[in-house]
Amino acid sequence: MRHPVRPVLAGVLLAAALVLTGCSADGSGDTADSKADAGGAAQEAAGPASASAKDVDGRGPAKAPTLTANRIIRTASLTVQVKDVPKALDEARGTAESAGGYVGDETTTRDTEGHERTRLVLRVPTERYDDVLTGLQGAGKLLDRTAKAQDVTDQVVDVDSRVKSQQASVARVRELMDRATKLGDVVTLEGELSSREADLEALLARQASLKDRTSLATITLSLTQTPPVAAAKDDTPGFTDALAGGWHVFVTMLRWIALALGAALPFAALAALAALLWWRIVRRRRTPGEEG
Repeated sequence: MRHPVRPVLAGVLLAAALVLTGCSADGSGDTADSKADAGGAAQEAAGPASASAKDVDGRGPAKAPTLTANRIIRTASLTVQVKDVPKALDEARGTAESAGGYVGDETTTRDTEGHERTRLVLRVPTERYDDVLTGLQGAGKLLDRTAKAQDVTDQVVDVDSRVKSQQASVARVRELMDRATKLGDVVTLEGELSSREADLEALLARQASLKDRTSLATITLSLTQTPPVAAAKDDTPGFTDALAGGWHVFVTMLRWIALALGAALPFAALAALAALLWWRIVRRRRTPGEEG
């Protein structure tokens, strides 16, 4: 005969074991989750350090932001006085060509005294601008100099962006034309394409102009010949100067006398005519008395 207490005790022990097993399972799950969370936090914390380590090693370098170089239009104007204009002209040409530039325009004139004056427009690379300017102004006596610098970086960036957008717009219209099936749609798209291509050509022309003016500086050089040095004159008056002065006074006096006689001549003629008439009247009155 079995004792009734043993089954009850076994049941109690089994329940207690199940409770302890469930608690240990929950604890191990929480511990695993905590470890996972801790591992994730550690990985996040180590993330920037790992990225930095890759950057240092060169295996994963971060891309630096693209910086746009400044676009500057440089112009200058020089007036230099030289003794030999043709020689200075050849030297200026050589200076521009040796710097990688060229002569854009040339004009030579000669005044009434035979002095030459030459005007040159030189285009030189901007990186050689200062060197060329220094060489040109040292060719003779510098009379005048003007230099200007205009920053057009914003214009260059804006035009480049608009060119890309316009090119994409033209490409889209062409794709629509390729897929168009109706004649009306084709005609409309052709008109739109022509308008957009005209705008694109204008933008490309402006882009080329900005590129030319920012890559090549413009220097206007004026070369003038040195006038001959005049001999110093003696300001002390001499006999010839006195004679010339006296003759000038004499001629001036005769001129005034002639003018006075010319002005008085009409009145003298009238006076002579009146005197003649008066003499005749008096003579007629005296003639009868003398006869009696």
